[in-house]
Amino acid sequence: MRLEAMAVKIPHVEGHPNRVPFDGVLTVVNTASDKAPAGARGHRVLLTREAAEKALPSLLGMAVDYRPGWDGHDARRKIGILTDADLLGLRLMVRGYLFARDFSDVAEAIQAHEPETMGMSYEIADARVQDMSAEVWRLTRVTFTGAAILLREKAAYRATSFRMAS
Repeated sequence: MRLEAMAVKIPHVEGHPNRVPFDGVLTVVNTASDKAPAGARGHRVLLTREAAEKALPSLLGMAVDYRPGWDGHDARRKIGILTDADLLGLRLMVRGYLFARDFSDVAEAIQAHEPETMGMSYEIADARVQDMSAEVWRLTRVTFTGAAILLREKAAYRATSFRMAS
């Protein structure tokens, strides 16, 4: 097993009211998605480990968003920031902060869900697909542009997770 990691150093501020930590599994690499993500024209996708490793730096500092109903992405509803990204085995692990005071209603809604029901989804640009005619699109290059928090059952990858510190 090889571990790749990157992080933005943000100083710890004890009891900061607007910076609530979270962690999650953003996706799994070298594994076909359970269903087609938005933008994939009905194709399931497979993010290669190599593409994910090269794109790790593009995750840092990107926003985390949500959509009411917890069923997708809304890049105009940014509620947090990604500060760490690690590849641990097949899992792309992320950590960051939610702006829980600014978006107290959203933080409360997240806490109202059972922790195992929440998941994540990545947002990308500049994707390279190895073979556009393939049933499963193999992504060989991406730039991460953000992430979304959603219900795990709505995520393209059911193996994702999201947990906010209580």
